[in-house]
Amino acid sequence: MAGVSLDRVVDLVDRFDDRVEGLFEKLRGRPWADRVFYTASQLGDYGLIWLLLAALAALGGSSRAERNLLRIAAVLGLDSMFVNGLLKSLIKRSRPLVDDGERPLYLRRPITTAFPSGHASSAVVAAMLLGEMGGRRWRGLLWMLAATVALSRIHVRIHHASDVAGGALTGAVLGRLARRLWPLG
Repeated sequence: MAGVSLDRVVDLVDRFDDRVEGLFEKLRGRPWADRVFYTASQLGDYGLIWLLLAALAALGGSSRAERNLLRIAAVLGLDSMFVNGLLKSLIKRSRPLVDDGERPLYLRRPITTAFPSGHASSAVVAAMLLGEMGGRRWRGLLWMLAATVALSRIHVRIHHASDVAGGALTGAVLGRLARRLWPLG
């Protein structure tokens, strides 16, 4: 990126965030959208939805599904340590400013900084790893759920759109690495 100043990059990121924020502002306050995105955001806390789906798949008794449950639990733990422990402490980006009185539904307040989104990262990692267990329809549903969880963080004003994009990219890299280093066989 020779010749591109840091100020120019920051300006482009801010414009991207503002444009996406404007799109989500049209959805906020609609009961169905608030319910979907707040619920998705809560289910994404601590990778709960992904661990639950992996556990449900393992209940079928397949040794492959049981190995995948172990792999997903381990990789989500590593993802959380990398994103929430290392990256966020290095980058220290502030979260969007929101008065909690504006929230239509309850939402846990994170104590970490914003970039990258841990929900987006874990959603992409989980969709990649869980997706190995089923057919095209199953993978499509997983990716729709992953997108809903990731985008929920913008809707509930916990993350900027660029935080979510950064989290998704981080998750894609970690998911590919996990599949290469720990294949299901």
